[in-house]
Amino acid sequence: MNRLVAQLRGDKVIWAIVFLLALVSFLPVYSASTNLVYVIGKGSTLGYLVKHLGHLFLGFAIIYFVHKVPYHYFRALSIFGIPFVIILLLYTIFQGTTIGGANASRWVQIPFVGVSFQTSTLAFTVLMVYVARYLAKVSDKEYSFKDSLLELWLPIFAILVLILPTNFSTTALIFSMVCMLIFIGHYPLKYLFSVMGIGIAAFLLFLLFAKAFPDNRIFSRVSTWSARIERFIDNKPTDDDYQIEKAKIAIASGELYGLGPGKSVQKNFLPQSSSDFIFAIIVEEYGIIGAIGIIFLYLLLFFRFIITAQNAPSLFGKLLIIGLGFPIIFQAMVNMGVAVELLPVTGQTLPLISSGGTSIWMTCVAIGIILSVTKKEEEVALDEENKKKRDDALKQIIDRQIEENDTKEIEDESNNPLEPVLNQ
Repeated sequence: MNRLVAQLRGDKVIWAIVFLLALVSFLPVYSASTNLVYVIGKGSTLGYLVKHLGHLFLGFAIIYFVHKVPYHYFRALSIFGIPFVIILLLYTIFQGTTIGGANASRWVQIPFVGVSFQTSTLAFTVLMVYVARYLAKVSDKEYSFKDSLLELWLPIFAILVLILPTNFSTTALIFSMVCMLIFIGHYPLKYLFSVMGIGIAAFLLFLLFAKAFPDNRIFSRVSTWSARIERFIDNKPTDDDYQIEKAKIAIASGELYGLGPGKSVQKNFLPQSSSDFIFAIIVEEYGIIGAIGIIFLYLLLFFRFIITAQNAPSLFGKLLIIGLGFPIIFQAMVNMGVAVELLPVTGQTLPLISSGGTSIWMTCVAIGIILSVTKKEEEVALDEENKKKRDDALKQIIDRQIEENDTKEIEDESNNPLEPVLNQ
């Protein structure tokens, strides 16, 4: 175990927080899985726990191998990754996957494995790395809006357009995080505001097409998420009210200390209790204290991202940490906001805690890249420390040699038989 820990590089605090979040997830996922077992009649609680353990084990393996890769390699990988994810998103839209008889056009089946994969999460990670690469490249150059339109904004809007029909919440999350990263990367504000205006106009045009062709399979989920937003703004009854009401009952039942591990009642009535609404189950079983503990871990991770970004060895590394780390925290806040009805139902999971392979794996990819950047920072500090040690050792050797030479000269003078004569 000590040998394994010794091989871990990068920021140890981030490693520790990620491990704690993963460890915290086991009991809530195990408890909430009874909804699928006894209500839906699917699988066993132990089976779901083992499945979740497998997802986390593979996730930590991903972190380990990704953090071993020098982070500047991802600069080139993002260039090839953009056309790959665009093709993958096109395939995802038209292949028409269904899961349990429901439309699940956000997912693709991995051949020969039987595992479903949500392609938008991969596109999110690749796009953030690509944007960080571009901003780092042009940081010391003069460029116009036209120059950035083709190389920066065209890939961004291409990916957003392909994700929007099936997943508005992820599209909104990606666009907001891209704008945040571009703002931090000192992209001219007048250009950014122009793009935001173009984006809003394109979104309204998309809604017009969706209303004009409601039966088109591409727009099959537009009515669902648009109705959620309209009803949330107008405070009208919605099909999601059942989930929200059960989530609020679970949170209210938890009070200060909670009902205890595994004693949640609402997990038997709350759909997606082990994924989208797992925060409500945590509060019901562990109370406000448990909720504060979860929030504290995410905030600690957030502050650690800020610290490591400030100490990053390059602008690209700084933007990588911000672009990949901040969305993890923002997604967690969105998930919690939905559970307490601050936001409409979005389908965003609680990173590293909710069950689900794709969310865990892509979060682990992002964390692995961040640790790769902090590993470089650690290596630079270690090199400086070793250099200082070498310089100190060399100085000691030189001082010792000078001292030995001075001693030898004194001895030679004292042993010289002609010295008394010379002195006369």
